Amino acid sequence: MFGWEFPPHITGGLGTACFGLTKGLTKHGTEVIFVVPKAYGDENQEAVKLVNASDITIDYEDTTYQEYWNRITYMEIGSNLIPYVGPEEFKHIVEQNELDSIEKEKSVLSKKFTFSGKYGKDLMDEVSRYALISSAVAANSSFDVIHAHDWLTYPAGIAAKSVSGKPLIVHMHATEFDRSGENINQSVYDIERKGMEEADKVITVSNLTRKLVIEKYGIDPNKIVTVHNAVEPILNKGASGVKKNINEKIVSFVGRITFQKGPEYFIEAAKKVLDADNNVRFVMAGSGDMLNKMISRVAHLRIAKNFHFAGFLKGDDVDKMFLMSDVFVMPSVSEPFGIVPLEAMRSNVPVVISKQSGVSEILIHALKVDFWDIDALADSIYGLLHYNALSKVFRKFGKEEVDNLKWENAAVKVNDVYRSVVNETEIIKGAAAL
Repeated sequence: MFGWEFPPHITGGLGTACFGLTKGLTKHGTEVIFVVPKAYGDENQEAVKLVNASDITIDYEDTTYQEYWNRITYMEIGSNLIPYVGPEEFKHIVEQNELDSIEKEKSVLSKKFTFSGKYGKDLMDEVSRYALISSAVAANSSFDVIHAHDWLTYPAGIAAKSVSGKPLIVHMHATEFDRSGENINQSVYDIERKGMEEADKVITVSNLTRKLVIEKYGIDPNKIVTVHNAVEPILNKGASGVKKNINEKIVSFVGRITFQKGPEYFIEAAKKVLDADNNVRFVMAGSGDMLNKMISRVAHLRIAKNFHFAGFLKGDDVDKMFLMSDVFVMPSVSEPFGIVPLEAMRSNVPVVISKQSGVSEILIHALKVDFWDIDALADSIYGLLHYNALSKVFRKFGKEEVDNLKWENAAVKVNDVYRSVVNETEIIKGAAAL
């Protein structure tokens, strides 16, 4: 299994989903070798054997590695791709850091390469090196199936399949259209499409994403399977004693402050709620390319006294935020799934989510609105804050609902996908032998 991040070192839902799924698979007897670009040594390895790509050396003089490299050079080395950075900042970084593609290729092909494991200016170099090393890992490991999570690891999955002949499954957690709208990065789109075309099966996290993959990438519907995400139970019982130490109700937003997550709609709805009731605090927890713009908008609306920017939260701090919240809001413009509302409901917090999210397909006890409908969003928040009977129903039944959304159940469906591709591969090999 190839993934770009693993708890506790995560930037969003991808690492959380990988951890939950691997634990679920282990409960059903599936062994997982998880290859991550950079391991820090404090990762929870109860469900996986973690392979640190930064520890693996290669000798490019070896013709074997040259063959591996030839299989993945369709990728552009040093393409200056920086996710979640606005165009002006991107232009400045490119001007200050002109990349020499020849030198970068030398770096990627060096004997030793230390991954940052981040999403910085050398991201495509790291994706390339990761794919090269993954070829070596695949050639020297015993396994039945290759599973690659999101576009960053698709080239690694393709390389591993080329070397081993084993079936490849790619997991689409978010598409480039979700991240960037219609103004997509062509390099990322090409990698996504190539990965899905080369895969034996594609797993999408929602039917919403499945539909997008069919329409925008032209992938055969027969090879796409939807497996909805789940949520881990709260492990830190001590966090239940958290107190907010203020009298006001708290409404929270937890996620990247980017176009995809709809932070501006949260702020506009906050203004409408505060116009009706000034005894409410709004908290936006996260970071991203729209942060400064959102801070300016809050100042312009003159609601800064009741609005707080908490920065990026992870681990226990996220759970503490939920335990202080009276309502959680996810107004995403395009959300392939959305694990965060499940985490909020797990903490007995009623949620308001956009209809444009994959998680809305499976949740019953959540208020659902169109992301752009500021009035409906504000009404939903106000209702949950002021009508105790409504809030009580969503707290009680929402908690029961998410407690039944377990990763081990999702893992059953993923194991079924594994068996199907292994069986198909064996049939094809048998037919070829005849």
